[in-house]
Amino acid sequence: MQTDPATAILASPLAVGPVVLPNRVFLAPMSGVSDRPFREIASAFGAGLVISEMVASELLARGDAEAVMRSERAGAGRHVVQLAGREARWMAEGARAATDAGADIIDINMGCPAKKVTAGLCGSALMREPELAAGLVAAVRKTVPAAIPVTVKHRTGWDESTINAPEFARRLVDAGAAMITVHGRTRAQGFSGEARHAPIAAVRAALPATIPVIGNGDVKDVAGFERMRAATGCDAVMVGRGAMGNPWFFRSLAAVSRGEPDPGPPTLDERRRVWRRHAALTQEHAPEKMRVHELRKTLAWYSRGLFGGSQLRQRSFTTTDTGALQEMTEAFFDSLTALEATGRPAMRVQPADPVAKAIARKTRRGGPDQIEADELYADGSSPADDTGSAVAAS
Repeated sequence: MQTDPATAILASPLAVGPVVLPNRVFLAPMSGVSDRPFREIASAFGAGLVISEMVASELLARGDAEAVMRSERAGAGRHVVQLAGREARWMAEGARAATDAGADIIDINMGCPAKKVTAGLCGSALMREPELAAGLVAAVRKTVPAAIPVTVKHRTGWDESTINAPEFARRLVDAGAAMITVHGRTRAQGFSGEARHAPIAAVRAALPATIPVIGNGDVKDVAGFERMRAATGCDAVMVGRGAMGNPWFFRSLAAVSRGEPDPGPPTLDERRRVWRRHAALTQEHAPEKMRVHELRKTLAWYSRGLFGGSQLRQRSFTTTDTGALQEMTEAFFDSLTALEATGRPAMRVQPADPVAKAIARKTRRGGPDQIEADELYADGSSPADDTGSAVAAS
C-alpha cells in the first residue's frame, strides 16, 4: 500500500520537550469519555498519547476525591493531566499535585466551550484574555520540573469576529508551552458546523518548528485523518468523538500511517471481548455510585450500530443492578452470534455521530443550535436520563 508522506510521518515518534511519544495519533481529553478505563483501552489499541478528563485545578490542589480520581494514571504510557482554571495560584498548585502523583505532561484547557465552564471565565473564555492565559502557562511552567512539559489545547477563537489562534498560540509558547493543540472551531460554534483546517495551518505556520502543533476536530474516519494532516501540516492528529466506543480507530490509523492496509472494523467476537474488558475496568475504577451509569455507557458504545442495539439501550434503564446489566449485554451478544451463524450480518447500520444526532434533536425541538459535550452519551442520549453527570470536553 502506497503511503502519503504527509500521513506516514504520523507513525514516527514525536518529541514534546524532553518527552518522546511513540506516534502522533492522540486521544482527546473528553469529560465522561477519556476516563481511566477508556484511556487504557485506547492506549492498548495504539493511541500514542491519551489525556485525562478535564480536572479543576483548585479541586485537585485541595485533594478533592473526584478530581484525584480523574487525574489517575491509566496503563503504562505517558500520563497527561489536563487542568482547568483561571487563577495562577491554583493552576500552579494543581500542577504540583498532578506531578507529585506522577504526571509526565501537564495540559491546560483553554478550549472547553461549555457554558458552565465559560461562565466562570475558564476554558475557551481565556482566548479573550491572552495576557492572563499566558500568565497561567508561565505560572505552571515555573512550578513543575523542567522535565515535565506544559502544553495547551485551545480553539480557533471566541467567535468568527475574533479568530486569534495564531497570535494566542505564540503568546502561550513565549510563556513556556511546549505543544499546542487546536480544535478547528470557535467557542461560538460549540460542536456544531464543521471544524476548519485553515486556522490550524495558520498556527503551525506561526510557531517554531520545534513546537508540535496538534490538529483536532472532525477526525471521525481515515479520510478525515488524512485530510487533517494534509490540509494543516500538523505534527500530530488528536481524535475526539470519532473514538467513542471505537478504540479500533486507533488501530486503523496506526496501520494506515505505516503504509499498511486498514484492518477495518472489529469482528463481533472482538467487539464483545473489548466490551467485557472495558466494563470490567469501569467496575474496578468507578466510584460505587457511578458503576451503573458507567456500565450503561459501555453497553451503549459497543452496541451502537448493531442489530437490536437500540432496544438493549432502552432495556438497560429498567434495572440498576450491575450484574443484570452485564447478563443483559451478554445475552445481546449471544443473540447476534446466533444471527451471524445464519449468515445474516449483526451490523445493521454505520454508527451515527452522537454529537451530530444530539444537535439535530435539539434543533428539531427548537432549542439552541449549540450543544455541550457533557449532554451526550455515545448513542445520543443525555445524562439527564441517567444518574450522575460530567463536565464538558474541550
